[in-house]
Amino acid sequence: MTDARNYDALPMDWVGDYSGKKALLTPNIEAIFDPHTGARYTYKQIDERANRVATYLVDKLGISKGDRVGLISRNRMECIDLFFACGKIGAILSPLSYRLQKPELRDLMQRETLKTLFIEDVFATLVDDSVLPEQRPTVIQFGDGDNAAAYDAILATEPRDVKVPVAMNDPFLYIHTGGTTAVPKVCIISHRQMMWNAFEALLMCAGSGHSRELVLFPLFHVGGWNVFFCLFMRNSLAIPLRQFDAGQILDMVDQKVINRLGVVEAMLQMLVAHPKFEKTDFSGIELITTAAAPCSNETLQPFWDRGISTNQAYGLTEAGPSNFAFLAREPGLEHVKANSRKVGTPFFCCDYKIVSEEDHNTPLPPGKIGVLCLRSYHNFDGYLNDPERTAKILDQDGWIYSGDLAVCDEEGLVSIVGRADNMFITGGENVSPEEIENALRSHPAVAAAICAGIPDKKWGEIPVAMVVLTPGKYATEADLRTHCKELLASYKVPKTVAIADAIPLTPVGKLDRKALKAYFTNKQAA
Repeated sequence: MTDARNYDALPMDWVGDYSGKKALLTPNIEAIFDPHTGARYTYKQIDERANRVATYLVDKLGISKGDRVGLISRNRMECIDLFFACGKIGAILSPLSYRLQKPELRDLMQRETLKTLFIEDVFATLVDDSVLPEQRPTVIQFGDGDNAAAYDAILATEPRDVKVPVAMNDPFLYIHTGGTTAVPKVCIISHRQMMWNAFEALLMCAGSGHSRELVLFPLFHVGGWNVFFCLFMRNSLAIPLRQFDAGQILDMVDQKVINRLGVVEAMLQMLVAHPKFEKTDFSGIELITTAAAPCSNETLQPFWDRGISTNQAYGLTEAGPSNFAFLAREPGLEHVKANSRKVGTPFFCCDYKIVSEEDHNTPLPPGKIGVLCLRSYHNFDGYLNDPERTAKILDQDGWIYSGDLAVCDEEGLVSIVGRADNMFITGGENVSPEEIENALRSHPAVAAAICAGIPDKKWGEIPVAMVVLTPGKYATEADLRTHCKELLASYKVPKTVAIADAIPLTPVGKLDRKALKAYFTNKQAA
């Protein structure tokens, strides 16, 4: 029997029924605009769709509370239908990246034990007999062509009340993420995490009360759902884009379709490089927020030149999705520019401390660089079926060890200055060097491999690698990159692979990634 005083564990009618509650409170407010179809949806219409999809999941597919519903798709309305439908019935939505290769997808599907898989038809070739696990999920395609009618039939389902009580501690999403081992991690994201992060975003909200914002981050990332859900909960307009299109975005800026923009640095660079940029009217943009990795002043300058305020935000799947944001304390762009590299202050209900790698218990004073640790009601619930890796990042006192190096100034503003672990970020994607090393070592000619990320103006960091060939075997750099393309997502494929007589090792025989970074950095400078 559930302890009625433990409200996080107590199933309630409202938890999960997010579209239903919003439809009751603000039925006629427009919440979503789909620029690809031109359709606009009020909260009431969104809930009607979610009720029909939820009924279909229960009555036609036999989905019940705790079952996993897989999803491979770009940012489409069908994704949002499934998000709210799964919430109503207590199912777990498990979005998978369409950027992954078949071996990566198969591994995730096996671990997540999907009961059904919804897949956009343009990615249908990703899911063949070599990918689907032995316990096969029901596969349902949707899209704009012949498969549009199939999804229309789902939306024609006669709705009935299939809602079940859901607790805040119940899992809502399975989100896979990169890490410091070769096997991708699956983060368990509870309803509590998503709701508390939305509460936090409302407390931290600055600027316009009613924003019109693109959902650019893919919905296989928790960041995509974070942007969408926060907009949805505060009566703002969410505009999901199926893929990043600089020209289309600049047109929407020019036509004042949007008044805010949340991006990673590479997106801003692509906007500036587009021929339409110089003639685009940015007067309707109130704020540009960058995330995933610190954004350079060089990239921000063209937007400052147009009088646009910017800020940095920070978070991670395990502790957020959002944990820090810089909120301007003084008027004017000079203040913004002076603090442009800072992620600012923690969210209202988020504890943080900066500690040394040797002592995680004693906070460091301002000015000292250390590892950032976080604690809040929006911590994740661990890695799926992986208590050992969970224990390495989440301690008994609820602290998440981020692996990010940070420093706090005398005014209480925090900056992210690097990473304590091996993982690096390229174009907003977490990349594990071990995964790339395993791919390289699987080539028959490779005896040893090492990988790291090095700075790149466009992508933040890019993967580079070095290999030693097996005596008597032969392979070119092109051969090795082609081999990696067959096993890894494109952003994980090393941009350069050096073939050497030996790979750099530390005095104790471990891979020396710092030496590898220095090798390629010096090579670039030469």
